[in-house]
Amino acid sequence: MGLKELMPADWREIMAGEFDSKTFKDLEAYVAAERAAHPVYPPEEQVFSAFAHTPYDKLRVLLFGQDPYHGPGQAHGLSFSVQPGVEIPPSLRNMYKELASDQSCSMPNNGYLVPWAQQGVMMLNAVLTVRHKTANSHQKRGWEKFTDAVIRKVNEKPERVVFVLWGGKAQAKAQFVDTSRHAVILSAHPSPLSAHNGFFGSKPFSQINAALTEVGGAAIDWQIPNI
Repeated sequence: MGLKELMPADWREIMAGEFDSKTFKDLEAYVAAERAAHPVYPPEEQVFSAFAHTPYDKLRVLLFGQDPYHGPGQAHGLSFSVQPGVEIPPSLRNMYKELASDQSCSMPNNGYLVPWAQQGVMMLNAVLTVRHKTANSHQKRGWEKFTDAVIRKVNEKPERVVFVLWGGKAQAKAQFVDTSRHAVILSAHPSPLSAHNGFFGSKPFSQINAALTEVGGAAIDWQIPNI
């Protein structure tokens, strides 16, 4: 099965032009060869989980990440999220700390962020696959062109979307966003290397909810339940 067939039908139609491009076909061949030679994350059926959990017409927030987690059992297709039972990674732990300060959320016992996705928060990485224990190994193979196209398609939505861009690489994507219709929230990345340089105290979660409710949308319930 090719990558295109793994994409949910609504998104497959929206992204049809990208799937038919030479860049994507080359990417598909590269990822297949990588899977044949190495463990690759996330599992094939979860590469497009962000799209499956957040249909295009329900998408209200786009939280942009970079590279999938590259340890066994971690990545499952949503940026920052890990599978149930997996230790909460440092960046997500810092997000939870900010949530406690910003929204009085309690620290959950897991890093499984699907409840956010089900409320319209799409958690999209710039690159959607990675080789085992080799960070950034699938960069510059075509995923960036594809995910940039996703951002452009989300920008076409007539109703307000909140784009959340943490860190310099993500902030570069602001060029694709029409800020006369949509909201953009920028800050430092929540990783331990940069969280103290502008992520902590930035109150992104209340900013997101303010941007949604300002145009009559429902606020996101940010509390991740214990499993």
